[in-house]
Amino acid sequence: MAKLSLFPKDRRFSLLFQQGAENVVKMAGEFKQLIYTWENVKEGVSMLSDMERDGDAITHDVMTLLHRTFITPFDREDISLLARSLDDIADRIHSTADIMFLCGIERPSDKAREMADILAQATVELEKAVQDISGHIDQNHLLKRCIEINRLENLADRVYRAALADLFSGSIDVIQVIKWREIYEDMESAIDGAEEAANVLEGVALKYA
Repeated sequence: MAKLSLFPKDRRFSLLFQQGAENVVKMAGEFKQLIYTWENVKEGVSMLSDMERDGDAITHDVMTLLHRTFITPFDREDISLLARSLDDIADRIHSTADIMFLCGIERPSDKAREMADILAQATVELEKAVQDISGHIDQNHLLKRCIEINRLENLADRVYRAALADLFSGSIDVIQVIKWREIYEDMESAIDGAEEAANVLEGVALKYA
């Protein structure tokens, strides 16, 4: 199967998407480290806040470029969806860490650590998938990455449901249930964002490769 380069001349979209994907990988890595050590939490949340703002700036640059570009490398809607999906991941990572800090969480749960692991893996796969559309697309290769992200999202769903089952087992204080339910929901949303981005990339692979 012939391979198509989506960015033969104007690589600005490619570079912005790579920056956005790299940013969420770094955020997921920092978040995972924070979850596992739970030390210097305030500083860690502040760092994630700065990185989330970097993500906002990248998204703004993508949307500005989109409005100023007549011929785009692939569908305008897909470009917008991919940019917003990457932004959603960054937002949710920061939101989760911020809520945990504000709620005074003493120690992250094992389920939170499992979900942080999955999130980190999903963002790494996503970054590789974004890199795959920066050159000549290998459809099968890109689709395999998207399938792996979908697998990780399904795994996260199972961990999320198990975490909720633990919360409602009757042995946890109601206030803690409320706190952790919101935390788990935000973590799941971050991983859902990776799946949404993968779905966009899967569509690009099927339409253009």
